[in-house]
Amino acid sequence: MTGTSTAVSRLRAAADGANRWVVLVVLCFSLLLVALDATVLHVAVPAVTEDLRPSAVGLLWIVDAYPLVCASLLILFGTLGDRIGRRRVLLIGYALFGIASALAATADSQGMLIAARALLGVGGAMIMPATLSILRQVFPDRRERALAIGVWTAVAAVGAATGPVIGGFLVEHYWWGSVFLINIPLMALILPLGRWLLPESRGGDDGPWDVLGALMAAAGVLGVVLGIKRIGGGEGLVDAATLVPLLVGAALLVLFVRRQKRRTHPLIDITMFARPAFTTSVGCIVLAMLALVGLELIAVQYLQLVLGLSPLETGLRLLPLTFAAMAAGATGSYTLRRVGPRRMVGWGFVLTAASVLLLTLMGQHDRPALLTAAFVLLGFGLQSTLFGAYESMLSEAPAERAGGAAAIGETSYQLGAGMGIALLGSVMNAAYTPGLSRLHEEGVPAPAGAAASRSLGEAYQVAGRLGGPMGDLLRDTARHAFVQGLHITLLVSAGLLLLGALAALRLPRVMDCSTAAESCREPSAAVPEQAAAPGGPGRGAGPRKASGQGRRPVLPARREPAEVAGSGRAAR
Repeated sequence: MTGTSTAVSRLRAAADGANRWVVLVVLCFSLLLVALDATVLHVAVPAVTEDLRPSAVGLLWIVDAYPLVCASLLILFGTLGDRIGRRRVLLIGYALFGIASALAATADSQGMLIAARALLGVGGAMIMPATLSILRQVFPDRRERALAIGVWTAVAAVGAATGPVIGGFLVEHYWWGSVFLINIPLMALILPLGRWLLPESRGGDDGPWDVLGALMAAAGVLGVVLGIKRIGGGEGLVDAATLVPLLVGAALLVLFVRRQKRRTHPLIDITMFARPAFTTSVGCIVLAMLALVGLELIAVQYLQLVLGLSPLETGLRLLPLTFAAMAAGATGSYTLRRVGPRRMVGWGFVLTAASVLLLTLMGQHDRPALLTAAFVLLGFGLQSTLFGAYESMLSEAPAERAGGAAAIGETSYQLGAGMGIALLGSVMNAAYTPGLSRLHEEGVPAPAGAAASRSLGEAYQVAGRLGGPMGDLLRDTARHAFVQGLHITLLVSAGLLLLGALAALRLPRVMDCSTAAESCREPSAAVPEQAAAPGGPGRGAGPRKASGQGRRPVLPARREPAEVAGSGRAAR
């Protein structure tokens, strides 16, 4: 009993001093919650299709509703957290995430599942920028922050790794809705833990919060991504339901930028985009996620529908990708100091493009060694790219603008994910459909051929209903068309990744430690003591009140002229 009390006392002491490493552990659990939900549904897509029978556009909405809503609200909640407290927004996000998970698990129609996924997006939009902005605030030292980001990204890879495996196990032994239930116990753990251990963190007092600007940004991102999604669902660009959201969304974003430039106290410091490293980092995040999420969704369909693997086997096959990503995140701080942001991000893109080209050797038969090698290169390359881009972006942003900067980074992350599914899904559909165009010449009824051209999953269902030689012909033709379409999609993805490698040439050549010595010192061994000292090297927070009240320490906004001024002058 005494040992337990001592352990609890130590934890409380760490929390009272706003120990940044304890805070990092809690933030990593928060990220794990979001990362699990981002990947756990992928292996359940065939089961959802079979049970709810959603339309092709409906299936895209089921997968995309979460990143779409999340992306549109990140700026709103990221900047709100700067004003009212990031911890407060984070805890509300936990609660919403748990409620939405329960609704998704019990959904009995595509509409209800889409609505639950949208509510998950609201919770995710509250969680994601808060975790990254708190991390930026409690790690002013750039080298320690690089190490923290490495741990943070490695945990994201753990979530991506365990999501498909856990999801595959649950789908195989229970039902597809059970993949959402794993969020509930995790949320039940992290909600009281975060309330107890996390310090409150706010930005500077920059006047009233621009509610209208936040709504304009949310509606603008929503319109743009909605238009992209409709294009991904096979709708024409000139279709009114596609063109109107695109144009309205783009116009709102332009008006939002102009409004922020004119305001004395803007939501987003638009001048950050004048820094090449910041703008390039954001673009690299978009391109990296565009390639990763789109390829992952298509890869899951390939493993299950072409190779005939079970959901659990599919999750296990994806483990090399995510374990390689974990290794890249864990060693990212060391790599970044040795090679610099430009080489780390650029060669990460090149390595990923090489792995994608290697995947074009896959056909209708299983080649596990080739698949494993390609997934290892893919995971390591993409995670290196994301690590270098995130670290460069956060280091370019002032600490008091951490919420807005984190919101921009996470918006880029989610926007890239949504665009990846839409763009690569569109390429896949455009390449897959022509392969089935001659089925009617072989005697397959036209309605059956039209249904089979929507997706490989539907083609298998139609083939099962036809049966006999005609069903076998339809199944083989659809499988061959899918593999051909996969190869074309991989080539397009490789081209986008090489474009990212060229863009990375605008990043700093080395980590800039010359103008902000305090921000780039070697990490100290005396972490707990320094973190607890107000104004000391850790500068995490001041001590709690001596009265013993249970209030969280509030991390004050710190303006670091040396760091802010020096961050834009990194050696090229």
